[in-house]
Amino acid sequence: MDVSFQLYSAREFTPWEDVLKMIAGLGYTQVEGFGGVYGDPVAFKAALDQNGLTMPSGHFFPIGSFEEGLESSLNAAKVLKMQRLFCPAPEDLWRNGTDAANWIALAKRLEEAAKKVNDAGFAFGWHNHHWEFMPLPGGEIAMELLLEHAPSIDWEMDVAWVVRGGADPLAYIERYSDRLTTAHVKDIAPAGDCVDEDGWADVGHGTLDWKGIMAALRGAGVDLFVMEHDKPSDAQRFASRSIEAFKGL
Repeated sequence: MDVSFQLYSAREFTPWEDVLKMIAGLGYTQVEGFGGVYGDPVAFKAALDQNGLTMPSGHFFPIGSFEEGLESSLNAAKVLKMQRLFCPAPEDLWRNGTDAANWIALAKRLEEAAKKVNDAGFAFGWHNHHWEFMPLPGGEIAMELLLEHAPSIDWEMDVAWVVRGGADPLAYIERYSDRLTTAHVKDIAPAGDCVDEDGWADVGHGTLDWKGIMAALRGAGVDLFVMEHDKPSDAQRFASRSIEAFKGL
């Protein structure tokens, strides 16, 4: 199984040269990119090469990155040798008490983006947060609307955000096994713990049953697993403990 590290987890612990050296030293061979590392893709690719790292996947936000910003996004992806591109957030839809129609409109934009990204030789998909699982005014679930109305997109499931959205990840893994390709491996601390880290925990040190979840993800054909922590107080501690826990799964 391929294990990767979402660089967003270490955004507060730059310079990136030090971050990449640390990650590689812990045994990671892959990373997942985000907007903060695409400014000079040629230089960043050289830094990856120097540390024996590859970047098979990357996040590009907002969806405009695949519309008016498509050329720039594809250029970064090509230089960095990515295979999978993901859109990780629905702009401001979650803040505005939006209804199903707005999510369906977003899905149609994602479907158009998928055609262009796929034609360029990349896989394209959605990365969820918790907003997509909170019932809309009409009772609809935004994640289901996105997958229904953008039938060509893949899904990178962030399991911990599914749980924070009040949904059962195992049920969604079973239902959408044909859409899942990649997963974010993240953990949730017990209530009241890790408050300074927004309640997240290092993988294997929280409340999620990662052994059971991993079995379900593997059964669904997921083959890229990305370690992530949205607000670690110590990136090296997180990276080290998480890869060790992952090896145990």
